[in-house]
Formats: sequence, structure tokens, C-alpha cells
Amino acid sequence: MKYKILSLLISLTLLGCGNKPDNVEKVASMPPIFPDYVGVTIPVEIAPLNFAVVPANGEADRVDVTVKGADGNELHTNGEFAKFDIDKWHKLTAGNKGKELTVTVCAKIAGKWVQYDDFTISVSQAPLDQWGLTYRRIAPGYEVYSKMGIYQRDLGNFDEFAIIENTMTDGQCYNCHTSNRTNPKDFVFHVRGEHGATMVAKNGECTWLKASSDALGGSMVYPYWHPAGRYCAFSTNQTRQGFHMSGDKRLEVFDLSSDVLVYDTEKNEILLDTLLNTKAWSENTPSFSPDGKWLYFTTCLQQEYPLKHKDEKYNLCRIAFDEAAGRFGENVDTLFNAVAMDKSVTWPRPSYDGKYMLFTLSDYGYFSIWHKESDQWLLNLATGEARPAEEINSAEADSFHNWSDNSRWVVFTSRRHDGLYSHLYLTGMGDNGRFTKPFLLPQENPKEYYQQSLFSFNTPDFTKRKVDFNSREAVNAILSDERVATKVK
Repeated sequence: MKYKILSLLISLTLLGCGNKPDNVEKVASMPPIFPDYVGVTIPVEIAPLNFAVVPANGEADRVDVTVKGADGNELHTNGEFAKFDIDKWHKLTAGNKGKELTVTVCAKIAGKWVQYDDFTISVSQAPLDQWGLTYRRIAPGYEVYSKMGIYQRDLGNFDEFAIIENTMTDGQCYNCHTSNRTNPKDFVFHVRGEHGATMVAKNGECTWLKASSDALGGSMVYPYWHPAGRYCAFSTNQTRQGFHMSGDKRLEVFDLSSDVLVYDTEKNEILLDTLLNTKAWSENTPSFSPDGKWLYFTTCLQQEYPLKHKDEKYNLCRIAFDEAAGRFGENVDTLFNAVAMDKSVTWPRPSYDGKYMLFTLSDYGYFSIWHKESDQWLLNLATGEARPAEEINSAEADSFHNWSDNSRWVVFTSRRHDGLYSHLYLTGMGDNGRFTKPFLLPQENPKEYYQQSLFSFNTPDFTKRKVDFNSREAVNAILSDERVATKVK
């Protein structure tokens, strides 16, 4: 009996990559893994990069993976997919900060073991310094929201928590959630529908503003905080949507009108300006500079909608902002002339170190998640030079994005996986001003998760810590319809 047990143990040992059977076949190619983590650069703090082997000629019955650090330590896993122990993974990445991990992948396919070429994963010197991500998760529909909500995810593991879900109320749409420079002490989101509101949280105290007013001409959406925390910029949009007749395009979102405003949280006042509230132009998607001295926004010449929706093309502009006086400058500067390129710019997001502006460029409009041609562009704020960020772009829609607090990491949405659903990708910003290869947000069982998920991720942002939000109190406030009316200065 003991000889049979010993024989079984030897057989199991031979399944490891370091000690395989003699008939193992070496394949001179990179392993076909999902997600594609070959050659990516990761922060030390990220959750394990679990992956599946997905060969074109069949399913992998079993995989055997060894990850070796430059420090001599290694991590091994054997199973249906590569699933790494979280604590051991973090120990390995911490011990190899600024170095490379070498990954050896073996797979059992149709009863035979094959070994692929090794690949590397770089562990960045730059820390992440963020607890996790916040994002909206929603079925990619048009009128019926189904189950959706705003969620947060611990980037060090796979734990996800609901901040608020529409199943808790009457099926409202929750959107436009934003914190101040990834710090959720200042937090805002918009409730759309019958119980509409704009929720503004300051140091844990929530104020529920009227969703819209005649003076504004629409709802307060697309928010961005002033770094000092007193002000928050919004655009106010009369949004419409239409459907394309051709199969390659599905939905178009446009505005009958839009303006930009700034909300003073201390005085409960709306700050308006004639340069940001014009009838002939649509001002949209605002953001503040990291020093708070500039308000960035996009603007386009108002068109006849929906007939001339393809003529809706936005430029990137800025106007000075005086925090002490709560006053705007007298001139508008154009930072990027997309119209001259017959293109349109949207979602301007400056890096918090003040070096760059990341924005999305598409053929027309500003609702880029429905534009397959939309790409990420990077503007050097010191030189004024802009370039397509080809190192992170794809053939599908690459859209909404945000920076980590230290400006070394970016999260963005992309439909590169299947062309249908928007998923979250992370990339690092190098000292050379170029991004590292993007990688899909890790999941515990990634193949199963992404195959079974029928939801799109959008409006992602980093968060310094877990958002402390009482959803039960929020639901009561939403259903009560008690709202604070804003004053227009």
C-alpha cells in the first residue's frame, strides 16, 4: 500500500513545470492566456493576476504555472486556471519592486502537456497608493436600466462592495459619481428619474440638491471637484439619444443644449458666467486644474439635432478661476483644436502633478463609449504638444479615464475584449511620458467572470480609501423627495 501512495505522489510531482514527464512538448510561442498579462507592468499592491490558458485548438484541462522573482523566490499553482494565493502574491511582488517576475506556463491539452515560452511581468517602482476603484456597473441598454449601481473594489484583492444600487429604490439611474482627487471625504453623484437629485457629500454630511431648475436649464451632471473642496464644477445638459440605422453603430447621445457652472458648497450658490453659458455654443465636461487656477471644459457650436449630429465637434478650452473671489476670468483659451482636425474632444482629465491632460478623441460628439473610433490622447500641458496614446489604444472604443493621486497610474474603459462591453483597464505612466501596456482589472476567476458578466463598467476612478456611505439613509433621502434648492449668484 505504501508503495502505491509513493507512486501516486511521484506522479503528482511530475505534473509540475519544473519536473514534467519526458514527453512534454515545448512550444515556441507565448502562452495563449486570458487576460493578456504578457509583458505588463503592475504596482506592488495589485491583486494576483490570475489567468486562464485558452488555446485555439481546444480547452486546457489543467495548467501549471510558476512565477519566479528576481530575488530568487517563487510562487507555484496548479489547477483549472492559474490562481495565486493573495498573501504569497503580495510577498513576491513586494520583494521584487523595480524588478521582473518570470512566468513559466504549462498546459495539459487533449491529454498532452505543453510548455510555452516564458514571459515577464514588471513590478513598478511607482506605488499605487490607492485603496481601490469606484465605478458604475450597468447593462449596456438604452431605456431600461435593469439592475445597476455604483460600486467599489479593493485593488489588493477581489472584494467588491455596493455603494448604492437601484434595486434599493424604484429603479433610478445613479451616475456621475466623483470624489475629490480620489479622496471620498468630498463625494458627489446624480440620481436620475422620478426622485431625481444631486447628492453632495462633504466630510460625511450629505446635501440633496434639486436635480434641475428652470434657471439652469437642465440637471447638474459631469461633476469635477476644485482641489480645495469648496467648489464643484458641473455641466447642465438637456440630453437626448437616437438610434442608428446601420449595424456598425447603435446609439448616439447628444445635447439640445449644455452649459458649465460651478457650485459653491459653502453658500449653496451656483456661479454662472456669460463665457460658460452661451446659446450658440454647448459648453460641457468641465474639470479643474490641480492648482485650482483654471477651469477646463469642452465646447462646440450648437447644431441642428439630430439631423446634423455628426457636425457636433468639441474643442478643449480653459478659463481662469479665482478661488477666493469665486470669479471667472475674462478670456477663454483654446488648448486643443480638435475641430481643425475634423474631430471632437471629450472627458478632459489633468494629471494631478499638472504635467498632462488625458482626453478622448472621436469623430464627433462627446459620448465616446458608443464610438468605436474613440481613442485616448495625451496633452503635454507645459509644451502644448498632443499625441495619440497609441500604446494604450485599441481598435475598439477606448474612453473614460481617471488618474491616481500620484499621477503614476490611470484607469480607463475599453471595449477591446469583445466590442460590446466596456471593461476596466489599468496602465502606468512612465518617467518618459509614455504609458505601459494596459492590463484588464484582475478577477479571482477571470475567464468565468468576464464570460458570464452582462454588465459594462463606466466612469471609473481611484479611491484613497473605502467609501464610507450609508446607503440605507441615502435611500430614505431619495424616496422622501426632500431637496435643497440652489441659488444662482
